[in-house]
Amino acid sequence: MERLAGLSAFIRTVELGSQAAAAKALGLSRVAIGRQIQGLEQRLGVRLLQRTTRRQTLTEAGTAFFDRARVALDQLQEAADQAAEYRTSLRGSLKINAPVSFTAHSLAPVLARFSAQYPELAIELTLNDRQVDLIGEGYDLALRIGEVTDASLASRRLAAFPILACAAPAYLARHGTPEQPSDLLGHNCLRYLFSSQDDGWLLVAADGSRQMVTVRGNLAASNGDALMAAAIAGQGIILQPSFIVAEALRDGRLVPVLPAWGHRRLTLQAVFPATRMMPTRLRRMLDFLAEAYRAAEAR
Repeated sequence: MERLAGLSAFIRTVELGSQAAAAKALGLSRVAIGRQIQGLEQRLGVRLLQRTTRRQTLTEAGTAFFDRARVALDQLQEAADQAAEYRTSLRGSLKINAPVSFTAHSLAPVLARFSAQYPELAIELTLNDRQVDLIGEGYDLALRIGEVTDASLASRRLAAFPILACAAPAYLARHGTPEQPSDLLGHNCLRYLFSSQDDGWLLVAADGSRQMVTVRGNLAASNGDALMAAAIAGQGIILQPSFIVAEALRDGRLVPVLPAWGHRRLTLQAVFPATRMMPTRLRRMLDFLAEAYRAAEAR
């Protein structure tokens, strides 16, 4: 086990560019990573990394060793994963990141069902709406709304959610109901700070024609639930995904705005490091999520 730990520490250090990044990914201290690599070098009798105060580079021996060691570690991981297929339970841990509102309205019960099926697997879930650095911060998986552009990451599409414009009946009674997209210019539109379209709301007619409306309002927030609460209180119009506003629309706290105009759909993606081997626990999680959201879209 000590030999494998040193091998894993060395490979992750080279792949991630520093011992600090490797320590975060492996859940160890930087000192522990350094000791494991030093132990590996002592056992081999050669220096693998040339270290300075600011950087580290592979020695000639380290370069030759890295390529073959990475293949060997992959083969060991593959063998372990194949063996794991013969047991019904999963062990180990998964570190997951997901958006706040999406988790509260949709993901939390899905993860609860997964945990009930695999109680020996530990899940560490962090919530925020920024895009975390999966590799640098040591995440196994992230759920993201939107497209993935990072070439170091692999992704799997899970679902697509419609975006809906809506407001409280009391707000529309005071300020009038928009009849066409340009009417939004005269309304208080509550905006999502992390939108890829800045202050623009894209609306699509039944014939496929599109209008981009630059909206203005007295509230912009980084959380969809905060915007929904403001809209329910009568502050203005929001444009939010169905998983946030569906219940409020059903019970009448919100009503649709410009229902004849459609909006783009938000794609839910499972994102994970594009490594050569995928652990069984991650593959099971991806399959479970895909099935859960396939059923949700079919309803």
